[in-house]
Amino acid sequence: MLGITVLILLSWLLLRFTIKQPLSVLGYRPAGLRLRQFAIALLLGILVSSAVHWTESLVTMSSWKGNANYVWADFWIASWWNFKSVWFEELLFRGALLVLMIHWLGVRWGVVLSSIAFGMYHWFSGGVFGNIPVMLIVFTTTFIMGLVWAYAYAKTGSMALAAGSHLGWNEASSILFSDGPNGEQLFVQVTGISYMPLAGIPSLIFFIASNAALPLILFFWIKYNLATQSKPSQ
Repeated sequence: MLGITVLILLSWLLLRFTIKQPLSVLGYRPAGLRLRQFAIALLLGILVSSAVHWTESLVTMSSWKGNANYVWADFWIASWWNFKSVWFEELLFRGALLVLMIHWLGVRWGVVLSSIAFGMYHWFSGGVFGNIPVMLIVFTTTFIMGLVWAYAYAKTGSMALAAGSHLGWNEASSILFSDGPNGEQLFVQVTGISYMPLAGIPSLIFFIASNAALPLILFFWIKYNLATQSKPSQ
């Protein structure tokens, strides 16, 4: 939580003493609209992540069962961890720095540079730095997602859509399907004699396609339904 507090303070200082904008330029006003956008995006992230994991279980002929040892403490610990990690990334890559890049370089370059930084960040946060093939795959998927999340800010003038869908995706993956650093959570995967693990090219194709699902859906939603929302100051 200290990291988030520091980022908020640094964001306020950067915005105030460079382009003389208040912190609200990050888009938390009007509160009612932003909360609705956040909630819808949160639900979208949960649904898409759940669909991806369900599809994977069909393809690999596996199933899911409830974790008998799961307790509420596990849920709150994992939720708090996801909340902190998502908001840290959002404030870092879709916060004040994105606002400044858009202001100084224009929307296109601001969005692209923010997404490049987001992709490179995941080389280190994912522990894949040095493994070139994996680095390329991780960069491609996170760059695309970063593009759409930065585009969401450029179109609406708010972090709400990016933060909501980001949190929804991570919460569902981590808490519902135990796919993350928090260990076994609500459901655990069960493999039987018919289990067919994805490997090689099929695994790569599924990984890219599954990670492209949320950004594609979010992009078209923004493009065709939210184009009239307020934009950030240039």
